[in-house]
Amino acid sequence: MSQLEKRISEIPLERFRNFCIVAHVDHGKSTLSDRLLELTGTIAPGGNKQILDKLDVERERGITVKAQTCSMIYKHNGADYLLHLVDTPGHVDFRAEVSRSYASCGGALLLVDASQGIQAQTVANFYLAFAQGLHLVPIINKIDLPSADPPRALEQMKDTFELDPSKAVLVSAKTGLNVEAILPHVIEQVPSPIGDHLKPLKLLLVDSWYSNYKGVILLVRIFDGQIKAGDHITSFATGLRYIVGEVGIMYPNQTPQTVLRAGQVGYIYFNPGMKRSQEAKVGDTYTTVGAEKQVEPLPGFEEPKAMVFVAAFPVDQSDYAHLEDSINQIILNDRSVTLQKESSEALGAGWRLGFLGTLHCSVFEDRLRQEHGASIIITPPTVPFKVIWKDGKEETISNPANFPDGGTAHTGIAELQEPYVLTTITLPEEFLGKVIELCENNRGEQKELQFFTATQVILKYDLPLAHLVDDFFGKLKSLTKGYASLDYEDSAWRKSNIIKLQLLVNKEPVDAVARIVHYAQAERLGKQWVTKFKEHVDRQMYEVVIQAAADRRIVARETIKPFRKDVLSKLHASDISRRRKLLEKQKEGRKKLKAVGNISIDQKAFHAFLAK
Repeated sequence: MSQLEKRISEIPLERFRNFCIVAHVDHGKSTLSDRLLELTGTIAPGGNKQILDKLDVERERGITVKAQTCSMIYKHNGADYLLHLVDTPGHVDFRAEVSRSYASCGGALLLVDASQGIQAQTVANFYLAFAQGLHLVPIINKIDLPSADPPRALEQMKDTFELDPSKAVLVSAKTGLNVEAILPHVIEQVPSPIGDHLKPLKLLLVDSWYSNYKGVILLVRIFDGQIKAGDHITSFATGLRYIVGEVGIMYPNQTPQTVLRAGQVGYIYFNPGMKRSQEAKVGDTYTTVGAEKQVEPLPGFEEPKAMVFVAAFPVDQSDYAHLEDSINQIILNDRSVTLQKESSEALGAGWRLGFLGTLHCSVFEDRLRQEHGASIIITPPTVPFKVIWKDGKEETISNPANFPDGGTAHTGIAELQEPYVLTTITLPEEFLGKVIELCENNRGEQKELQFFTATQVILKYDLPLAHLVDDFFGKLKSLTKGYASLDYEDSAWRKSNIIKLQLLVNKEPVDAVARIVHYAQAERLGKQWVTKFKEHVDRQMYEVVIQAAADRRIVARETIKPFRKDVLSKLHASDISRRRKLLEKQKEGRKKLKAVGNISIDQKAFHAFLAK
């Protein structure tokens, strides 16, 4: 038995504390967790930064994508405490990770950046935690910055969340200033987990990831009982049985233990291993085989819904098999991506992928490139639409190619609906006019406007999801110099005047480049499309006509003139009728060529057109 395990086995359940760190994106969560790990001696001081951000893409962008966990031992008033820390993502796309982390915790550190104050995600995370009944410890971070204003942040906390400013801890995670004051607060304010290690086993599956050697590894929170290697356990959701191969804690890497007991959070994997990650349903309850009748399964989590759909194609069709393997491997670790096969005449075979948001999509693309060296073309994001037919049947369409157009559209459809989201934007009031204008231009509908301090505004708008995925966040950031923050939740389906916009090349539609847009946008977008596409198409031996068609109506056109021989070069001072005769003859030849010729557009033109 190792020294570490001996210390853990002597700590009673009353001295366990499970807590997570929540905040708006970039308020310093991962840096603070580094300092706490150094403080408790879990990692050596001065090591690599952001130890819990394990993916390359997280390091590179400085964001957290997956919630990461770690156990640590802390001596307080002469007694050992077992603390369990979860570092959560701050970005709205990964909200599901945050709500899962809450389930394994009894409290949370609500972190606020002293220079930025409270932002949209802080508000959203506060209400999520409040709904779960978690105890919140307010912490003001980055007090070492010249622009820091801790009194303002404390006042905002008091006004917005009614949290007591006298309980807040002021720290600087980067320099380590006053960080040691946090853990005593956690021990005093966060309740210990409730459980009994003598009852039958009851554990909750919080997260899972895939290892090539061990199969699926599960991160679990144990509510009752205890678990050790060799136990036979069964799942309530799938009914499958497994034999436990190893149990352990994340300290900060996987550290094997002989037993995990009630109140702890740790990892387990099976022997023989769990091969399919679909069997590991997050939010599932497991118990010992034979104790199924005595154990009440825990309420699960709701699975996040895909909100943004893109089509992905390999740049070179011969890479298809390699790319498929790569995509499947990333999906093993990220169950919120949905996948369907799809093929396009212009770009060959590919997939339609569904993501939680645009950041989720670009992180996925980065991981494909970095971890698997695969390059793909991604079409602009689309969102699902609902068609209600006159016979009362409803159909949800996520692929623009399946959208009914032409004759069927006008006869059989009762109404078309698109999804709306309720967005909450917090911003400094000097940018209010610009942001309202941006929302109105994106067909938004104002719901609420309130000043929660003298200079900060909370603005609520109902926006069509189609506009939100079209880089709305990027536009918002550039209008407000990066000060605005955005949070959104599903609102409802609404009746809408939407049509399908297509790109036609010589009267033939290009299937990869179809989008569902609102009637009012069709002309502007159509003009953009044809001018952009014209730049990337080479001149041919005859005329190429590029058009944008919105529901059988041509809204824009560009023509690429053909190559032609200079038939007049041998004439000098000739009669005009002679010149005309030669030109007419050439024209006839062109007509013939156009009738039999077939235009070939290079793949590269589509790649360049679809690239951002």
